[in-house]
Amino acid sequence: MIDGVRVLPLRRFEDERGWFYELRRESELPQPTRQTNISFSRQGVIRGLHYHERGQSDLFCCLSGNARVVVLDRDSGEAMSLDIGDGNPVAVWVPGHHAHGFEALTDLLFCYHVTEEYDPDHPDELGLCWADPRVKHLWSTPSPILSERDLAACS
Repeated sequence: MIDGVRVLPLRRFEDERGWFYELRRESELPQPTRQTNISFSRQGVIRGLHYHERGQSDLFCCLSGNARVVVLDRDSGEAMSLDIGDGNPVAVWVPGHHAHGFEALTDLLFCYHVTEEYDPDHPDELGLCWADPRVKHLWSTPSPILSERDLAACS
């Protein structure tokens, strides 16, 4: 496991009405979170790789569907991936100095709790190419759907 990355199992409580997860308990996290974001991604989308110089960390959870989380320790070059979501109900804590992203293995709903509020005047969102040779082999798709910003990180 990469230094600082934590995998937090989610306990599922089910009955005839459906199910319930406790997603975030601040006392179990290294830092408190300050903003929550949710995204929908179609199968084949990669969001990332992103990192934050000012220290924003993320708590990732796939709410519906399946995602592959990829993390790169920019100092050591160590990389890892973990499939999360319907098949593996866990949350993943990623310290912001590590480059990180996720791939939509299915259409999915993804939740990020972050430790800093987004500041559009001074965004702390830097990027590396999804196809960086240290992580390219970890993705399932050789031709992802990318945002303009993530595509620009590759040029």
